[in-house]
Amino acid sequence: MKKILLVNPWIHDFAAHDHWAKPMGLLYIASILRSLKYDIRYLDCLISSSSSYTDSGLPMPKRKSDGRGAYHKEEIPKPPVFREIPKRYRRYGCPPSLIESALSGMDEPDLVLVTSFMTYWYPGVAEAIEHIRTRWRKVPVILGGVYATLCTDHAKQHSGADFVIPGDGIDALPSILEDVFDQKHDMPTGKDNLDDLPYPAFDLLPFLDQVPILTSRGCPFRCTYCASARMEPFFRRRDPHAVADEIAYWHTRHGIRNFSFYDDALLVNPDEMIRPLAREIIRRGLRLQFHCPNGLHLRELNEELGRLLFESGFRTLRFGFETVDVLRQRETGGKTGSDDLKAAMECLRKAGYRNGETGIYLLCGLPGQGVQEIEEGIDFVRSCGARPILAEYSPIPGTALWDEAVDASPHPIADEPLFHNNSLLPCAEKELTIPVFRELKRRALVPLDG
Repeated sequence: MKKILLVNPWIHDFAAHDHWAKPMGLLYIASILRSLKYDIRYLDCLISSSSSYTDSGLPMPKRKSDGRGAYHKEEIPKPPVFREIPKRYRRYGCPPSLIESALSGMDEPDLVLVTSFMTYWYPGVAEAIEHIRTRWRKVPVILGGVYATLCTDHAKQHSGADFVIPGDGIDALPSILEDVFDQKHDMPTGKDNLDDLPYPAFDLLPFLDQVPILTSRGCPFRCTYCASARMEPFFRRRDPHAVADEIAYWHTRHGIRNFSFYDDALLVNPDEMIRPLAREIIRRGLRLQFHCPNGLHLRELNEELGRLLFESGFRTLRFGFETVDVLRQRETGGKTGSDDLKAAMECLRKAGYRNGETGIYLLCGLPGQGVQEIEEGIDFVRSCGARPILAEYSPIPGTALWDEAVDASPHPIADEPLFHNNSLLPCAEKELTIPVFRELKRRALVPLDG
């Protein structure tokens, strides 16, 4: 039986936190491979079991009951391009000693599959691959995921992987297995029906305190700052009753009470997904908590939908608003407007959500965006009874805004993905300095009355 190791790499950054994150794509692939009778091993550089920390004498990172938590962190030398940035740079995830220990206890695999996320996290990817290379020099290593898709040429040169596969890793899996093992398989890829895919192999994780649920792939919108369309060109949805079945499965079989949704369009065309899903959750008597840390679309939210969200257990709601500037709203995609936000917040209040409980993302540091626009956005969101969340803009290759970002940035963002790091405000106007941005964040954090 062929052995395949799947790896979720470290994060190297100025800050990182586990907001219900899981490497879903990698765990879908693990489940498919397991169904094909491959011997699967999983290595997570970000999280480890409590026993691993206890055995090594290290404190276990703190976690909340809802599934959020801190990563273990260790300060590491900054890449030279960050030398002048007055912040600590860290490796987030398990200490390398725990990873070395885990690798030493494994048989040599026949193939290693590594995933990737933010483009500017690639040093963590390269470090993970280096550990694998040191132990097993001849085992083929394949890199996929976000960084591999958005910065393919850079990944080929700098990741250390033998092969870099851009795009959907599930779609690429049949050809990978044929090329590496000369084995052909008829396997579900979800291309025609997402419900054909097996549930992700969450049981491989060192511990499981929450489960993310996929209800769709892609997004019907084409916002200029977002890479969703490049990652997944087509918008596809699951059957809401099948989604409810999966939620019930993880709850009844594994006792999971907290679930997260990262879908780009969970509330779009609500009769197709969120209404029937919420009603089914209520009908089944599933008293659970649901968290939506992504920027949900709010235009179609009304009183009835607000009540369904509240009654079915949606507790963490975050919406994408981006800016109060009408022209920029249109230019960046036109998915929502100021009147939509005002109306949506009124509906949520009537449904039972408290003042300041709902978070609204405001993009900061867009090319050509002044400080006054951000200040007005903060004040407007607060006037609607919501909590402003400032989201620093990160330039993403291949998006409609990319060329403008390249022109606006003083950094060589087209050559070095480290400069995509949103902590740098890499495309901000000169007036939006780091100290000014800190003041804006303090302004956004002032508690709301009532």
